[in-house]
Amino acid sequence: MSAAPAGDAGNRTAITVCVILATLMQSLDTTIANIALPYIQGSVSASQDQINWVLTSYIVAAAIMTPPTGFLAGRFGRKRLFLVAVAGFTLASMLCGMAQSLPQIVLFRILQGMFGAALVPLSQSVLIEIYPPERRGSAMALFGVAVMVGPILGPVLGGWLTENYTWRWVFYINLPIGALALLGIITFLPDTERNAGAKLDWFGFGTLSLAIGALQVMLDRGEQLDWFGSAEIWIEAIVAASAFYLFVVHTFTADAPFVRPALFRDRNFAAGTLFIAVVGVSYLASLALLTPYLQNLMNYPIVTAGLVLGPRGIGTMAAMMVVGRLIGRVDTRILLAFGLALTGWGLYQMTGWTPDVSRATIIGNGMIQGAGLGFLFVPLSTVTLSTLAPEHRTEGAGLYNLSRNIGSSIGISAVTSLLTENTQANHADIAAHVTAVNRMFESPMIAQYWNPLTDAGRAALDAMITQQAQIIAYIDDFKLMMIVTLAAIPLLLVFKKPGAGGGLDHAIAME
Repeated sequence: MSAAPAGDAGNRTAITVCVILATLMQSLDTTIANIALPYIQGSVSASQDQINWVLTSYIVAAAIMTPPTGFLAGRFGRKRLFLVAVAGFTLASMLCGMAQSLPQIVLFRILQGMFGAALVPLSQSVLIEIYPPERRGSAMALFGVAVMVGPILGPVLGGWLTENYTWRWVFYINLPIGALALLGIITFLPDTERNAGAKLDWFGFGTLSLAIGALQVMLDRGEQLDWFGSAEIWIEAIVAASAFYLFVVHTFTADAPFVRPALFRDRNFAAGTLFIAVVGVSYLASLALLTPYLQNLMNYPIVTAGLVLGPRGIGTMAAMMVVGRLIGRVDTRILLAFGLALTGWGLYQMTGWTPDVSRATIIGNGMIQGAGLGFLFVPLSTVTLSTLAPEHRTEGAGLYNLSRNIGSSIGISAVTSLLTENTQANHADIAAHVTAVNRMFESPMIAQYWNPLTDAGRAALDAMITQQAQIIAYIDDFKLMMIVTLAAIPLLLVFKKPGAGGGLDHAIAME
């Protein structure tokens, strides 16, 4: 499909609105559910580590289904795939809102991730094709705004909906957005030619999907089942390792594998793919920790928690606007180093937090980390994909996004599991020093509330010890994420500076 002619400006505007709505719907769901997690947890009677399946199931499903988007669009037509993706995502959102148990909501979040995976790449490809080259920069700027507005609006809107209605409305809100996008696509978006002969390496796709899925289940259930003390964890580990082995062998022996090994001979692409996984860990994992920290430890109302988290997205958007002017003038590696430094600094500040930390400090820290992400997002896409041949960039972008999603899901599972384990260990360490003969209990003020000789006193004392154990466990997690972020700095030495002709179109960089 060629760019829409000037006479079709009305159609072009309508199509733009529709694809932006689809992108906004998908980007909203990356953060809108985070803020409601404590409420969902209570509604479906889930533990702290179990409730994060609501996040990781969505991310993993989206990760698995992103790379085949190009094949599906070519095989069935872009308009048809777009309609299925929007309709499926909207329906799955409604089912999430209606879920009555943890298995139900996890299943429907998997469906939501599978259908939502195609929305962003399809939106990008449509915008690139309907606008002439001289206007593509403006179109992709609109796309970038939609991508970044989601994380800003998500916590605020999610908090308001949960407070005034119920957590189910964080999913129901997708119905009007999805319906408008669906009607617009049906009416205005022309179809592309379908390639009936297009083939996908189903064996490669299947083994990679099985490996990722088994690994994620193992990480999600490991802490609950005492890791390798459980037969189930052993089975999941063996399945993940076996599937990954078959995938690697098949990749290097098949004529047309699902993942082209030659892509990883490009050192920029290889380093960038690993680098973005680290970014995924530090960004979404910290968000997954902050929500329960604000609501459970600091007793913030959900609306207040949403308002406190929202400015993080403002920091990202502001940084991306600055970076857009610096790319091409400043060495990309310097921009990446600055982004890592900001992120690491923000996480370092969090290692000194207690529940008494002020709102201004939390907002300022969120904007610092958001700005760090802004200095990483576009420059990293640029340096990773700029040295690939143009015909390989779409495939490269799919693998790049796959790595980001896998990093995010593994990061969330790891920090949540460590939070639970460290809380238990810290509780045992602190409790060992709290005995009835401790001279501190001779103080009337202390004995009034935490008398170890009464049932009420012991209950209050245990609650205090648990809170202190959790605070230390959170600090340990923040420290771990800081170390992981700073450990990525040596990867900057691997990147090579693109040559004069190696610049990447801004539209592709936005992927």
